[in-house]
Amino acid sequence: MSAAHATFGLAPAIRAGGVLATGAYQLHREFLDFIVDGRPLLHQLADLDAVSPLASDVPPAIFTTHLRRLLLEAAPPLPGRRYVIYGCPDCESLECGAVTAVIERDGPDIVWRDFAWQTTDTIDPARDGYQGIGPFRFDADTYRTELCRLLPDGDPTDGSGAPTTAHRRRVLLIGSRVAVLAKLAAALRTINIGAEIVEDADRVPPDEIRTYGAVAFGRSVAEHEKAAVRHAFDRAGVGPAYVEDLAPMIPVLVAQLEHALDRTPLEQRRLTRLVAADGEAGVEVTTTCRVQLVAYRHDRLHRLHTEVVFDGMLDPGKHRIPLDERATRGRSYLVARTMGGVLTTPMVR
Repeated sequence: MSAAHATFGLAPAIRAGGVLATGAYQLHREFLDFIVDGRPLLHQLADLDAVSPLASDVPPAIFTTHLRRLLLEAAPPLPGRRYVIYGCPDCESLECGAVTAVIERDGPDIVWRDFAWQTTDTIDPARDGYQGIGPFRFDADTYRTELCRLLPDGDPTDGSGAPTTAHRRRVLLIGSRVAVLAKLAAALRTINIGAEIVEDADRVPPDEIRTYGAVAFGRSVAEHEKAAVRHAFDRAGVGPAYVEDLAPMIPVLVAQLEHALDRTPLEQRRLTRLVAADGEAGVEVTTTCRVQLVAYRHDRLHRLHTEVVFDGMLDPGKHRIPLDERATRGRSYLVARTMGGVLTTPMVR
């Protein structure tokens, strides 16, 4: 085993939810990812739809249990001293699959080794192991310091100033088109994002203002009303993301607000750029990953049409992807999704 030390850290990450092209819903999950040698460990495990045990929406007792396990202060949940590193975003069942590893103390160090994909209590290392991942040797003091600040008596933030609790996973919708906003709020709640609706700045609930991670302004909200809302949040010392150019389609609106809630540091995101013009999309990714592009458009009768225009693996870098003219004619929007991120853009003619 190599004696070289790897650096260990934590950073906010998301599993982007949303209304999918099939009409199904995918849950929004926020969690802390493990940053090993400056890179999210999840990105090193190919294109995996999973979250770490340090998710913001699990009950505090469960969060603390997972944390104590990583600190080696609680028994491992699986035979062979194996701990769950990433699991299913929708449940905690091992049957859905999980990335596990042996975590052990080795003198002054903590070692993560023998990474594997696990669906039962036993594994076959030759078949299920992640070749080329680890072992990672961390300085125990640095490792413990990073994790211990997440305990109830530690620093209540994730290191970037963003709360690790679920209360920032809420959106405030401001506007007079209550029917449209009600549909949007219902879609957001379905994917695990709280949403409330108010008609103007005077009705922003002062006792809840700190709980919102994003604010969406409807088209009818005047500039002075927007300024009043921003002033109210500034006065409370809160900096939510503001979304103004709202798309007229619920699935695209949901994606816009998902992106607004994403607190993942820019340098640790997979999907970093999306543009659409002249019959093609420009996409940029930082690691090899699966990207899905979905086109949304309204026809003359205001009916919504949805079409998956690309679904495949992309290597790191910039890519130009031709778009089906039939899927993007008229007023249309493009939504790009990958594990951990979502971007939207209008189609420019």
